[in-house]
Amino acid sequence: MTGKPTIVVQLVHIEGPLKGTIQEFLDSEITIGRNPSCHVRFPKDLAIISRNHARIVREGNRFKLIDASTNGTLVNGKWINEAFLKPGDVLIFAEGGPKVSFLTKIMDSPEPTSHIERIQAPISPDIKAARDIQPEQHFPKPDAGTPASVQTVHVPLVIQFGPTLQSFRELPVTVGKNAVCDFTVHHPEIMDRHAQFFYDRDQYWVKDLTGRNLVSINGHLVGTQAPLIPDCLLSLSPVGPTFRFLGGGRLAEHEAPTPE
Repeated sequence: MTGKPTIVVQLVHIEGPLKGTIQEFLDSEITIGRNPSCHVRFPKDLAIISRNHARIVREGNRFKLIDASTNGTLVNGKWINEAFLKPGDVLIFAEGGPKVSFLTKIMDSPEPTSHIERIQAPISPDIKAARDIQPEQHFPKPDAGTPASVQTVHVPLVIQFGPTLQSFRELPVTVGKNAVCDFTVHHPEIMDRHAQFFYDRDQYWVKDLTGRNLVSINGHLVGTQAPLIPDCLLSLSPVGPTFRFLGGGRLAEHEAPTPE
């Protein structure tokens, strides 16, 4: 009889004091609040958040959010006392409070630690030292190899950009500023049809549709297309926007740290 699969909970902070942070947990219970002992710890002066605001508890292969706060918790805009979470759900801790995207991924083997935190933007000094991002120039160049084939495939894709979080169940997905695109990005450097995400040979790929060679991975231009590898940085133009590929079809906006 096999044991429970190793499921990593990913919390992507979309709005609030931890905006730009991606936290990953293997814990069976994740606590959220202003208490210094909480796994997800908000600043002590953020009064709308309770010291022990909420917790996420694993039950079998599902995760339940339990509210224990004074000002409440919302899931996808609805107030809850308890709710089972689905990947892509948006959690808001207190009305107008921090907004977080809930995601999960299954790992082949457990990590040596139960909690990994990736800081993607400058935050409060007390956790600034936890930043764990390699300099982009040290990342390997993507290897496109044999050209991949763009075809309709039923695989998930989740894209977080600013306050927008959108889930897809089928690829390819086209990105651009034109409203006919599957995912619209309003940015001065984005063209009408800018890039396309697709799936081939058990990998996620990105295709540059600009005709101007603007899309890059880890600082290297992709040319026509290139595969996405977990934890790589995908830039849609030399000045952004930039996303971190979390693996499993998850893209989260990346904000570069401000120079000291």
